[in-house]
Amino acid sequence: MSRKNHRRKSNTGAGKRVSTPALLTERELRRIAEGVLRLAKAAGAPEAEVQLDEVADALTRFANNAVHQNVAERGLTISVRTVADGRTARATTNRTDEDSLRAAIEAAMSLAHSQPKDARLLPLPGRQRYARVNRFIPATAMLAPEDRAYAVRAVCDQAIRRGQNAAGIFSSGQMQTAIANSRGLFAAYRQTRAEFSITMQEGAAASWAKANSPRIGEIHPLDLAARASDKAHGAVNARELPPGKYTVILEPSAVLDLLGFLFYDFAATALEDKRSCLNDRMGKPLFGKNITIIDDVQHPLQLGAPFDGEGIPRQRVLLVDRGVPRNLVYSRYAAKKARKQPTGHGFPLPNDVGEAPVNLVFGGGKSSIEEMVASTARGLLVTRLWYIREVDPYEKVLTGMTRDGLFLVENGRVTSAVRNFRFNQSMIEMLRNVEMMSPAVRAAGEESFEMIVPAMKVRDFRFSEVTKF
Repeated sequence: MSRKNHRRKSNTGAGKRVSTPALLTERELRRIAEGVLRLAKAAGAPEAEVQLDEVADALTRFANNAVHQNVAERGLTISVRTVADGRTARATTNRTDEDSLRAAIEAAMSLAHSQPKDARLLPLPGRQRYARVNRFIPATAMLAPEDRAYAVRAVCDQAIRRGQNAAGIFSSGQMQTAIANSRGLFAAYRQTRAEFSITMQEGAAASWAKANSPRIGEIHPLDLAARASDKAHGAVNARELPPGKYTVILEPSAVLDLLGFLFYDFAATALEDKRSCLNDRMGKPLFGKNITIIDDVQHPLQLGAPFDGEGIPRQRVLLVDRGVPRNLVYSRYAAKKARKQPTGHGFPLPNDVGEAPVNLVFGGGKSSIEEMVASTARGLLVTRLWYIREVDPYEKVLTGMTRDGLFLVENGRVTSAVRNFRFNQSMIEMLRNVEMMSPAVRAAGEESFEMIVPAMKVRDFRFSEVTKF
């Protein structure tokens, strides 16, 4: 435990190649965790849990067709939870020397002592077995600032040739998490991640594209830039249309940011608290028969650890089967109360949420976006949405605005750009009105966590007013 401070930021100078720092090994993580648990036992904690989270991230930011910022951050946080006499609390440090670890343990014990007894608190779980997932890609971990800068330069050169302005980010990094407790549980997971997001502007018009993956080979900045560039050019001289109900073709990013508001409703705790749109609707037809949704951490396009915040293995759960909500996800406490088995979807304790599915996979179709456009007599093609807020949690009515490319479709062709709309739309109604879907892809948006979702053609989508910008 010799590294005293594991969090630092640095600016990377041009012309100097910087090696990517290696994460701690699993053996080092285990040694730190075991050391914390020994200190907790010596301090008199009857039960203790330790969570370690390490990140090594870097980001290149660009605007006005030039890189203007390159930053890197490395950090290790150690979170200690103690349990005693039906009370629990957590304290966190980013230092690994024994004095700092003792201070965190003492803080957790003191905070726990000041809490009321929690009847929901269960004994810590023992050893578990986990599925093996491999999402650590060395090529992504080794990506250097120069690699990101060269990619950004190519994108900016493309924008300059087209008389446009490019802005965005290119980030890459690696992370790992581990959890251990005084009953012998130990779990560890690591992954890499790369993300490219770009906005192309032409005059007052703009469009956007984004992708992320653990595999740097699946990120294609020039293709994303070309997509955003073409849409920005097509968005010039947008016309205004009256609000009302339209058939819409929602690209995957738009679908993602809408559906992200739905899935916390599949938590058993949410139903118990009467704050889910699925209250009194489980086991009954609710969506269209073409809607099937699962939560599956082992899906090849997913990211994330195969265990939850309590160290319980994540299970594959069928949430919606051909339009019918079938199953919920359960933390350990919610499962005990419902006389079910935990599904491995609990958040780290203590928390007031309980659990939620976070590895969502939406069953897709076989149509392309081009085929959806060709089949549409009159409708709108939606690139993405923003400023989405919940209006009615029980009917799952959301409001928000279109952004970065809204286009009119007439007689099977995109004919013009359209001024942005505000929408007010029930997600339940929307999922009853899905007419066509593309194959599901890993989508990236700005309002929700990533999911595996398709593009959708939806009838009678409600737009309430034209925005003023």
